[in-house]
Amino acid sequence: MSLNSKNPFLNNKTFSSTAVSKRDEVHHATIIDYNEEMTLSGTINKSLILFLLLTASATVIWWLTFNGMNPLVAAIGGAVVGLVLVLIAAFKPQYSPYLAPGYALFEGLFIGGISAIFEVKYPGIVVQAVGATFVTFMVCLGLYKYKIVKVTEQFKSVVVAATLAIATYYLISWVFSMFTSFVPVHYGNSLMSIGISVFVIIIAALNLFLDFDRIEKGVEQKMPKYMEWYGAMGLMITLVWLYIEFLRLLSKLNSKN
Repeated sequence: MSLNSKNPFLNNKTFSSTAVSKRDEVHHATIIDYNEEMTLSGTINKSLILFLLLTASATVIWWLTFNGMNPLVAAIGGAVVGLVLVLIAAFKPQYSPYLAPGYALFEGLFIGGISAIFEVKYPGIVVQAVGATFVTFMVCLGLYKYKIVKVTEQFKSVVVAATLAIATYYLISWVFSMFTSFVPVHYGNSLMSIGISVFVIIIAALNLFLDFDRIEKGVEQKMPKYMEWYGAMGLMITLVWLYIEFLRLLSKLNSKN
């Protein structure tokens, strides 16, 4: 049984169905334009574009925050619109060339607003979180590239199961905290809370391996060119998740000082 990446953009169903349609297209075509196929370099370029858009958007909110604007509205608005674009792209990946840049811009509002809120309370935390995210990404990329970590079906099943468990726990905790006086155990700076944050970061990092594997498989299957945007957008989602979790962990550690 083939298991999916938790990241909705890099799941087997979407990539497999796209690959089938691409094979049909090649089978009936007289002339094949290989410039219209997904490539690794193209996906990397799209990822860099999304990163620059997200950074630019986050920088604007960051600057406005430290010039008197309340970043909460921008952060919430960016998160909501970003989620909507994610859901649309999950069902309509062919629109990814338009949805992915939009996601990066609106997610930048969220990242910029949240980062500014944390920075005000814990000066220097954003640089630490960015550095930790970058180092984690490079380490995971190196481990994957040199086949030190191999993405087997068993590996996928463990990561997917753990990710689903985290998502379920977060959802239940949020619902209970909204309507009751329940305080989730991952709140605060207790050892239990810090341990949970470390565990979530590890799982988020492991999702990067699934993302790398799915992008590589997409290139091998010669998927349509728009899947470069789709893959880049999925990878960006994982990196945003990883960055937010680093912010939360660092805030807990700083609050104990």
